[in-house]
Amino acid sequence: MGLIQTIGEVEYPESDGMPMGETDVHRDWMVRILDILRLRYRGQRVYVASDLLVYYEEGDPSKYVAPDDFVVKDCSPHPRRTFKIWEEGRVPDVVFEVTSRSSRRKDEVFKPQEYRRLGVKEYFLYDPTSEYLRPPLQGFRLEQGEYTRLTADDTGALRCEQLGIILRLDESKLVMCDGRSGEVLRTEAEAADAAREAADTHAAQADAAREAADARAAELEAEVQRLRKELRRLSGEA
Repeated sequence: MGLIQTIGEVEYPESDGMPMGETDVHRDWMVRILDILRLRYRGQRVYVASDLLVYYEEGDPSKYVAPDDFVVKDCSPHPRRTFKIWEEGRVPDVVFEVTSRSSRRKDEVFKPQEYRRLGVKEYFLYDPTSEYLRPPLQGFRLEQGEYTRLTADDTGALRCEQLGIILRLDESKLVMCDGRSGEVLRTEAEAADAAREAADTHAAQADAAREAADARAAELEAEVQRLRKELRRLSGEA
């Protein structure tokens, strides 16, 4: 059996056989980050995924990582069952890990080593409970083959250069903003709610404007009638 046949017959599981084993808050944040990033890149050639097995060595299914959330630029957004780097010709550009008690050591020590070898350009850690990570939001950028910890600005915010977004905490909650406009990035549901609220506000303002216009028109009509009456009275006196 040739080498090509052997490699072609290797099975790459779609699951590592381990349950997620996270609290509701950690799982919810993984999904929230995924939703935010998918909406931001909808219609673009950008792949966004969560808790997907990323295989990085052809022929060896034991060589994989499973980022909580990751983004791959210049990559087809079609759904995948696994992500094989040698087939895609791309590696994740940015990875987000939602740190918990069970994942803290793996997220802080082991995964960064794998991401560094793969060439992941930026890597962010977030602890939504603020119990396991100090500070609870951290970022790292690959520079000359090593990760350099990002320095927060005066507000405590970090910049993700690869995605052009700002990450900050608001009472321990992660907030992601567009780096140019400063607009807060939302999930699809949140964006729909905001659009409905904006539409309701616009409709209310339009109703108020119509009511004000109707009231003013009534006032003008009353004034016109008064003036006509006054003219008739003056004409009669003449």
